[in-house]
Amino acid sequence: MIAALLLLAAYLVGSLSGSLLLGRLRGVDIRTQGSGNAGGTNALRTQGWKFALGTVLIDVGKGVLAVGLALWFGDGLAWLPWAAGFAAVLGHVWPLFHGFRGGKGAGTLVGALLVLWPVAVPVLVGVWLLVLTATGYVGLSTILAAAGLVPLALLTDGESPRLVFAAVLALFILFTHRSNLARLRAGTEGRFDRVRLWRRLRRGAA
Repeated sequence: MIAALLLLAAYLVGSLSGSLLLGRLRGVDIRTQGSGNAGGTNALRTQGWKFALGTVLIDVGKGVLAVGLALWFGDGLAWLPWAAGFAAVLGHVWPLFHGFRGGKGAGTLVGALLVLWPVAVPVLVGVWLLVLTATGYVGLSTILAAAGLVPLALLTDGESPRLVFAAVLALFILFTHRSNLARLRAGTEGRFDRVRLWRRLRRGAA
């Protein structure tokens, strides 16, 4: 019963969408703008960096809170904090309080990892930055960064809950970014050309 309540609490915490809560204060719903997604990237493109920063802080913070609650009140169940992290990501993607239309889960995943597996966060961010500065595609960067959790779990002899969490979240992030992959195949995916540092370095060298 305690485990079920904590997982429900994690989902409800995850359902508190940063961009949609801040959007209510501004009188906007970013799901009607840009890509239509309620995540940090669309917040940046449509509302500016301050709004996007607030969105990311809330979305990361709810991942931290959901896992923290499971650790504090979970009676030492080893799998429960990992399951709570996933429940928070589910809440972010399908938020109860916002018509089940949320973001894609990356920010909340980072928040969960900060508590569950902090050494993975620099690796995750490093892969994300590497791909982003090479391609300019945020969605592709997020997919590959999440996929990198699986070999990291294997290389660090992760216990079973960590490996399962890494595999499930890598697949789930791939699922939530399926529209990005479709646009990549069609050649219509938006990109941040300003951050393509590798291209600038190649041009400078030439």
